[in-house]
Amino acid sequence: MLSYLDHILSVYYYYILIIAAFYFFILSLGNHYEMRRFTKEPEIFDGLMVSVLIPMRNEEKNAQRCLASLRNQLYKNYEILVLNDNSTDNTAAILEQIAIEDSRVKVFSGKPLPEDWYGKPFALHQLSPHAKGDILLFTDADTVHNPSSISWAVTNMQNLKADMISGYIGQVFLTFGEIITVPLMFSLTGFISPLFLNRLTKLHWFSSAIGQFIVIRHNVFKAIGGCEAFKKKTSEDIYMSRFVKRNGYSTRFLNICEYAYCRMYNGYRPAIEGIGKNIFDFLGKNTLAIFLMFFAVLFILFFPFLLLIGNLITGSPWLLHIIIVCFLYTLTWLFIFLGQRLKWWYCFLWPLMFLNFLYMAAWSWFRSITGKGFIWKDRKVK
Repeated sequence: MLSYLDHILSVYYYYILIIAAFYFFILSLGNHYEMRRFTKEPEIFDGLMVSVLIPMRNEEKNAQRCLASLRNQLYKNYEILVLNDNSTDNTAAILEQIAIEDSRVKVFSGKPLPEDWYGKPFALHQLSPHAKGDILLFTDADTVHNPSSISWAVTNMQNLKADMISGYIGQVFLTFGEIITVPLMFSLTGFISPLFLNRLTKLHWFSSAIGQFIVIRHNVFKAIGGCEAFKKKTSEDIYMSRFVKRNGYSTRFLNICEYAYCRMYNGYRPAIEGIGKNIFDFLGKNTLAIFLMFFAVLFILFFPFLLLIGNLITGSPWLLHIIIVCFLYTLTWLFIFLGQRLKWWYCFLWPLMFLNFLYMAAWSWFRSITGKGFIWKDRKVK
């Protein structure tokens, strides 16, 4: 009887894996097509005023390069607002010199961080009242922009009649630890959440954003309450998109890798801390939700790799099924990496990436519920 029960459970489990693998693969193709179909080439080079907002805290290594790329834009009507967020390195001096050289660059000094705010939302909160643009472009200090970056943003905002646009910019990885960590952020919009629902429904759960590149209409930003709406969120980009959607405005998620790029984290540990701090926050700090996600990733996304090894050793009758599952997982990641202009062979690292995600999810939950929090930009966030 027990053997029969085990057989029945095996049948259900393997078929669930097959269905999941086909879903992920088909959705990865659909989402890739969705982003490509609606992404417009830059064609507007003058028009509405654009305010580029950049918070900088101890960014002496990135400030010059980032601002040089933004000062070299083909778009005509824009300004660059930078907040020196209480930097202790040479950031202030670099920014002051650039502001002298270019009147489009305006530098502001950050106030001390209040207890009821997190660093980045408060930095943007201080910058936004100074913005004169009809369109706001939020970007990070470690980004480098193609000369058509702002033109691309305006073109897509206007042609798609969108209220907010975000997406993946190009990513640079220099260590193996970054390769098995940073691409995990592609998962949600790569093969889990259907992007066409972001376009067709008003449900805010289907909105996504990446803080490296967010374009939003100024009046919409004000309508959602500005940064007050997500003042104490580590994943402020996601919550901004949710508030935009919840208030009846439209959001789009596109592929921006040809128009800006960055190296998000310098090594494995910073990548773990940078992405890991957002996982529990993304789920609304709901313990049940993170446990359900943990076990879903464990048994649906990671365990098939162990089954493949076990079935190869034992010659299990389910070997063909698990080969199909692992093959489809590899193809899914292949299309994602090719779509992001990354090396094709990264697709074979998905077992390590999902194992790494399990560690990050557990770490994120533990640091939050114990009150230890996270250190980011020399500040503690919980």
